[in-house]
Amino acid sequence: MKKLSILALAAIVAAQAQAEAPADSVAADTAKFVFTDIITIPTTSVKDQNKSGTCWCFAGTSYFEDEIVRKGGDSLDISEMYTVRLCYEEKAEKFVRMYGQTHFAAGGSIADVPYVWKRYGAVPEEVYSGLNYGEEKHVHGELDAAVTAYLKAVVAKPNRKLSTAWKSGLKGILDAYFGEVPETFEYKGKTYTPRSFADAQPLDMADYVPVTSFTHHPYYETFAVEVPDNWLWAQYYNVPLDELKAIVDNSLEKGYTVVWAADVSEGGFKWTDGVALMPKGKTEGDMDGTELSRWVKLSDKERANDKFNFKGPVEEITVTPELRQEMYDNQETTDDHGMEIVGVATDQNGARYYKVKNSWDTNQIYDGFFYVSEPYFLAKTVDILVNREAIPGVIAKKMNLKKK
Repeated sequence: MKKLSILALAAIVAAQAQAEAPADSVAADTAKFVFTDIITIPTTSVKDQNKSGTCWCFAGTSYFEDEIVRKGGDSLDISEMYTVRLCYEEKAEKFVRMYGQTHFAAGGSIADVPYVWKRYGAVPEEVYSGLNYGEEKHVHGELDAAVTAYLKAVVAKPNRKLSTAWKSGLKGILDAYFGEVPETFEYKGKTYTPRSFADAQPLDMADYVPVTSFTHHPYYETFAVEVPDNWLWAQYYNVPLDELKAIVDNSLEKGYTVVWAADVSEGGFKWTDGVALMPKGKTEGDMDGTELSRWVKLSDKERANDKFNFKGPVEEITVTPELRQEMYDNQETTDDHGMEIVGVATDQNGARYYKVKNSWDTNQIYDGFFYVSEPYFLAKTVDILVNREAIPGVIAKKMNLKKK
């Protein structure tokens, strides 16, 4: 998954603005959203991935920061770019081994952060910011273009075989942008390696379980979720949709946050308004004479956008496993973005929402957080990462998760 580019995000906001255009087209749902937080789990500060496709790492890193605090450790600011840089190296090696026939991009999956943590370790943000190229915030356009072009040249094999230098060449590019990976570093008066720093935290990567819900694979077995950014081919436990929700609900009730990978390209995803809904489309039978006279004058595109013309709570679709699967199969649901679910809220009508921490900075109505309706979650979740201790026992047994 990757954050939508700033231009793409701007396009979504512009499209939403068009859909919201004439004031007289707004129906009786003009009341603003009023959210009441029911569960709020402590979390570290909201970060900004800026112009980089690294949401997966910001979400996973925030999650581990929160897990450390939950388990009695220090509140840390852990480097995202250390993980990102090592994933570039691993992705590049797989890309070359597969003759350039696998996906190589900035995006990743929710399995990547625990993978790097277990394999390589972690470092604090102050030790490795990854800003070695004259920017104050992450701007990866040139980096991504340079690495991709380099790897395409490598797999083309102009010498008819690979040289012994290509990995050094790749590291040279990554060092130039991110900085060299430290072998040792000083932090709060102690000397660490990335491995020893990770091992000093109260985390065990065996505790973290990736879960999804689709009908094209058997339940209670694992499979590699078929999205391009699952470059690790990581295996996810497959459970029924109601149990996926039960896992999230139980996690939050027990004080565990959840990493959430989802589609954010829907018209009902309104970041600046701090809400994501799956509105039910209007029908002619729902309208009075004035509304109907306006409706018949709209183009097909305008009618399609009309359901996203909401300012407050509206009726939403009923999401079934079959509908969810259809959206995935026809690629209406795509693996766009990684975030962290940190709480539960209700609106003024009593409808339930998940409170989500994003990595798009704090210059937004809820200071970097937003509220996702249950129908949106059910329809647009791609997968989640949870602590195995937060999975209800009856579901864990069906998943054949052995107790530690």
